[in-house]
This record gives sequence, C-alpha cells and structure tokens, in this order.
Amino acid sequence: MDARKYKQMKTNKEKMLAGEVFNALDSELVNERKRAKALCFEFNQLHPDQKGKRQQKLSSLLGKAPKPTIEAMFQCDYGYNIHLGRNFYANHNCVILDAAPVKIGDDVMLGPGVTLSTTSHPLSPQLRGKGETYAKPITIGDNVWIGMGAQILPGVTIGCNAVIAAGAIVTKDVDKNCLVAGVPASVIKQID
Repeated sequence: MDARKYKQMKTNKEKMLAGEVFNALDSELVNERKRAKALCFEFNQLHPDQKGKRQQKLSSLLGKAPKPTIEAMFQCDYGYNIHLGRNFYANHNCVILDAAPVKIGDDVMLGPGVTLSTTSHPLSPQLRGKGETYAKPITIGDNVWIGMGAQILPGVTIGCNAVIAAGAIVTKDVDKNCLVAGVPASVIKQID
C-alpha cells in the first residue's frame, strides 16, 4: 500500500466524529467508552452535598459544561461530544449517547429518565453484529424543557422555547415555541 492511500485511511474515531459509518467495537472507542463509564460511575457515587467533587467529575467527562446540575444516575458514551449551555439541569436517570455532538443551549431542563441518543445501527443483523454504527448530532436550543421519560432520536434539532411532553418520542425536528407530545411526537400547539 502506498503512503498516500495509508494516510487517507481514517480511524473509526475519525469516522465517528466525521458523521460516517464506524465500527463501535474498535478498541480505541471501546476504551473511551470505558473511561466515560468509569467517570459516570464515580460521579453517581458522590454524595449530593459534594458539589465541588461532582463538578470536577463532570469537567473531566464533558466537552463543555459551565457548572451544570446533573442528578444521579447519569450515563453517557463518551462525554467529550456533550456541550451544555448555562443553567443546564438534568433530573435523575438521564442518558446521553454521544457518538455525535450533542449541543444544548442555555436554560434547558430535562425531566427524570430523559434519553438523548445520537446513535443508531443498520437494519441488517449481520452488520449490527460486526459493530457497524452511525450517529447523527442532536441540537437543543435555549429555554427548552424536555419532560419525564422523553426520548430524542438521532439527528433531531429542537428549537428555542420548545416543550417536549413527558413520554414523547421525538423523531424529527421541532420548531421553536412549540409543544410536542406523543409517539412519534407531533405538534400539539404553538407557545406564545
């Protein structure tokens, strides 16, 4: 193989970060997920009154997070792809699967049991078995409230001031100033 072709080959992490199909079973990605899981475990074991230590763990884990409030039990895949705005609050049992960037604006609140998942897999069981994975970014604007148990799927953008009702499964973009609910989520009304 000549040097030019070799240089053009991407690692699975480079493919993941570029939004391309990647192999999640790659040892570098497995080790990065192990690191994130260990930091999540350590964070989740800290006493709620240990705010300084909790912030230190989150600073070690997350890409950008200016003093968020995240309740235990928090879980994520990598952490470094999570970028939070000011005054972020996530209630208990928040899961953020961040193989692609998750960008969240200011003054966003997540109810208990909310899942944000950038990750998906092919329909073919053979490809899934080989670790083939893809991820699409999630973007959430300012002043968004996501209710208890809601799920945000890969590639979704939620506009500013939107409200996602409890239990909603959001499969497509949500305009600003909208209340959405249901499975799949649809617009219930505009918010004044």
